[in-house]
Amino acid sequence: MTSIHRWSIVVLLSLGMVIAYFDRTALSVALATPEFKSFFQLSDTGRGMMNSVFFWSYALLQVPSGWLVDRFGVKRPYTVSFLFWSLVAAATGAATSVWHLVVLRLMLGVGEAVVSPASMRWLRLNCPEKQRGLAVGVYMAGTKAGPALGAMASGLLVAAYGWRMMFYVIGLAPLIWVLLWRWLVADDDRERAAAIAAAAAGPEQGFGQLLRNPVIWAIVIATFCYNSFVFYCVTWLPAYFIEQRHLSVRQMGVYTMCSFMGMALMAPAAGWLADRLVAGGRDAVSVRRGFTILGFLIASTEVVGAMSPSNTVALVFAVLSLTGLGLATANYWALTQTLVPVKAIGRVSGLQNFGSTASGMCIPWIAGWLIDRTGSYEAPMQLIAALLLVGASCYLFVVHDIRKPRPSRQIERLTT
Repeated sequence: MTSIHRWSIVVLLSLGMVIAYFDRTALSVALATPEFKSFFQLSDTGRGMMNSVFFWSYALLQVPSGWLVDRFGVKRPYTVSFLFWSLVAAATGAATSVWHLVVLRLMLGVGEAVVSPASMRWLRLNCPEKQRGLAVGVYMAGTKAGPALGAMASGLLVAAYGWRMMFYVIGLAPLIWVLLWRWLVADDDRERAAAIAAAAAGPEQGFGQLLRNPVIWAIVIATFCYNSFVFYCVTWLPAYFIEQRHLSVRQMGVYTMCSFMGMALMAPAAGWLADRLVAGGRDAVSVRRGFTILGFLIASTEVVGAMSPSNTVALVFAVLSLTGLGLATANYWALTQTLVPVKAIGRVSGLQNFGSTASGMCIPWIAGWLIDRTGSYEAPMQLIAALLLVGASCYLFVVHDIRKPRPSRQIERLTT
């Protein structure tokens, strides 16, 4: 595979995530409009529940989807899932009841469940360590550019044509992506995985052994904390700008885009910088771990903007916090790929993404409940800030290089 071919597929994977997040963000924008709320008679708690429904099926299918791509490869499962979720997203425009919305969001979660395990498996098998931070950063930029561009595009479509047409366009227009995927990607990842595993020094840990390692669970918990902030912003930031900051739908789309684009730009930049440090001889685990911790800490400053009466201060911290989180975006995923044996990468990526999407199952709902009870967006952001500090602590105190034996405390004491 040539370098141009490899990076073309990395960009295509990123575009796949952009499209996936367009379909997720579309409902959040619709839920922020009075017409949609009135049509479906939704309270704030009801809106929070509706934002979380997608993640119920999406989260529960992460490990099975990881097994699917480990067993059958990446190309065909991704093709089928993309076609399915695009049609489901478009069908949301025809919904006439809350139960229609619930069923369609569950189906959307089923369709998109394979995206992250498949993408992470392809990146692990085709991108060397010294390029992996940038590759993962470019891919993960799609998860940030998706909400940014999706909120803006959805807002413009709703303002011009109404929410039903918005869902039709967002769902059907991206189907051309499948043609590019079928053309560019070879169905050879199982052979690549076997060759890499055969060349590895010593026996690899199996998936069951990895599940008994506290490092894996610390990564899963930290991923939950990271994405609590991301999914809160994906699902509630549009309503926050309209209801708390009194912006128009068009202004909301622009400001939401600005907030997410900072992270979308920072993710590949931080991944590239980490790659350069690794290429210069620095330890890959230490470098990516340091970037991750710093990203969590900067992200926790969003609570300052949420508690400020000034729209300017609120926007500055929305951009600063999400941009800062971009320091972690590429590096915490690249770190997992460094630590995990190649034959288990799909399942471990699925488990890690379960931690991610578990936050999507509960945080939007909890946030809606807190907003209902307090009448303010401050309480959910205080919760998010606390979770981000927990995530930073996981990487600071628990995560280490599991490929190397860690000396016991007794040995450490004898050698100091």
